Amino acid sequence: MPNVKLHQNGQVYEQEIGANSNLVVLAGIKKFPHLKYGCGMGKCTKCTVKVLAGGESLPEPNWKENKMLGEKITQGYRLACQLYIHEDIEICQET
Repeated sequence: MPNVKLHQNGQVYEQEIGANSNLVVLAGIKKFPHLKYGCGMGKCTKCTVKVLAGGESLPEPNWKENKMLGEKITQGYRLACQLYIHEDIEICQET
């Protein structure tokens, strides 16, 4: 099972999640409660995270991420609502 480490406001939250889990779905059902999110459909960017480690296991950014994040993708930013986690990952979210 993948381990997710979230850095947020000087705190670090670490949790094991089920393989192929979406963090925004988990946040919505209170199983990953610290993640900030909005629409869950790639339209608002409230779930933007910076991938610090484990990004090589993620798929390439989709068209929604490319449209909403633009050049920020090259700096490691992704939309959590568009990611399904298969391997350990470390992310940071600014709030």
